[in-house]
Amino acid sequence: MDKLCLFSYWRSSAAYRVRIGLNLKGLAYDIMPVHLLRDGGEQHAEAFREANPQGLVPVLQHGQRMLRQSMAILEYLDEMWPEPSLLPATARDRQRVRALAQAVACDIHPLNNLRVLQYFEREWGVPQAERDGWARHWIEDGFAAIEAMLHQHPSTGRYSDGDTPTMADCCLVPQVYNARRFGIDVAAYPTIARIEQACLALPEFDAARPENQPDAPAP
Repeated sequence: MDKLCLFSYWRSSAAYRVRIGLNLKGLAYDIMPVHLLRDGGEQHAEAFREANPQGLVPVLQHGQRMLRQSMAILEYLDEMWPEPSLLPATARDRQRVRALAQAVACDIHPLNNLRVLQYFEREWGVPQAERDGWARHWIEDGFAAIEAMLHQHPSTGRYSDGDTPTMADCCLVPQVYNARRFGIDVAAYPTIARIEQACLALPEFDAARPENQPDAPAP
């Protein structure tokens, strides 16, 4: 099999999603750290822009191919290595899992990621407290909706959909990590909190935690 190398930043929730997916598939991969803050952000360097013109992590290199966008990478992993699947068996359940995943990846995460908050500071001089308040608002708004989608739904099981981790969990767990960074009490979303704890009890999720990455700062 062609070698897998993940361009990643320890605290990037999008890279975190892909680390979980790779681990759930049981795939061996190397980490190529890209520090998003050092020297103005290594993602802006010309060498990295050749790997991803968007200047974003993650990028998964599979042999000579450069794969971009975390959700597309997770779908690629599922198509290349179908077992264990990151999506349920039926079209209806697959749609639900994709909807839960995209509620994070499309609606919550883009509003509170690093480049948005840096733009607020650089272009408009928005103070830290107000930037944090912006992030909290959109995370809390999104989590309220996701909690409603999960709570007492017949398809919700130990994890977001049934008793096997799916793409929805690959997205949810990193966003819960981000929520805590911004001081959000996740206990306000009991179904989300329960699912996160069930996921983190699995070695595949535990190994993907930010603090367990080779580029994480020493405690």
